Amino acid sequence: MPDSKNETRADYPHFLEIPTRWRDNDVYQHVNNVVYYAFFDTVINEYLMVEGGLDYESGDVVGIAVETMCQFHKSLAFPDKVDAGLRVAKLGNSSVRYEIGLFRSGDPEPAATGYFVHVFVTRPGHKPVSVPDKMRAALEKISV
Repeated sequence: MPDSKNETRADYPHFLEIPTRWRDNDVYQHVNNVVYYAFFDTVINEYLMVEGGLDYESGDVVGIAVETMCQFHKSLAFPDKVDAGLRVAKLGNSSVRYEIGLFRSGDPEPAATGYFVHVFVTRPGHKPVSVPDKMRAALEKISV
């Protein structure tokens, strides 16, 4: 991942606006760290469903998270709106490494950056499989 301190919105080809919720705040009055991973998961799966044809309920192939990382730069808090940026850093035969930037609405600098690795597997048996063609084409569109 490039130096995340220098990341900008222009580094991400896909965005999804995600509102924070009252319950996302913790006792320190900012979004709790585990919620950032939910934002990562949301932008990735929204993209896979809309652009890549992911059928998470009954499809034959699903992505399983095998590695994640988040680096925090600024606090987010309810009622912030989060612009979740998404790109693909590496697309393999059966895996993909996404990179995500979370930006407070209107802020050019990220509140957090990180990555998420999926391995695509068969739903029954969880055996690794090649990324399906439609999904691969969608992932290639946001590859950097």
